[in-house]
Amino acid sequence: MQITISVRREAPDRADGSGAADSTDELRGWLGTQPALRGRVHRAADPVPEAGAMGLAGDALLALLAPGGVATVLAGALIAWVQTRKSSRTVVITRPDGTEITLTTSQVAAMDGPQTEELMRHIAAGLDPAPAPAPAPAPAPEPAPEPGSAETTEGGGERRRPAGPPAS
Repeated sequence: MQITISVRREAPDRADGSGAADSTDELRGWLGTQPALRGRVHRAADPVPEAGAMGLAGDALLALLAPGGVATVLAGALIAWVQTRKSSRTVVITRPDGTEITLTTSQVAAMDGPQTEELMRHIAAGLDPAPAPAPAPAPAPEPAPEPGSAETTEGGGERRRPAGPPAS
């Protein structure tokens, strides 16, 4: 599953507003230090929007997730990155279905270890691609009726077979 990650600063550090691009580069570098994320996070291409349509809001990163814990590593790395920023930042993670998960500096700065871990699990659960459903097991064959037990007839009624040897 491919997700989009964008970074916004509440107040750009520079008069030209380029702080968001710098933040995106910083985050990309941070995520690149995580062995499980190497090769999975890239800068999004700047597509040319159609006439009258809006493009991406600033720079964005694309991350390719797969089952097996990558979502947990990404969630933990994003939280740690936001917690270590000195100025106010907002990270928006967008799933392919349009669902957004937002992290802000003010939201995570004062979290303790257990709160951070709970947030990480919550984000990872929202990002982890669901594994393909296992095929349903084949129904077990019905056992053959035992001698002397009831049988079902074509009409749906039951008949009893007599117990013992057949009459000669």
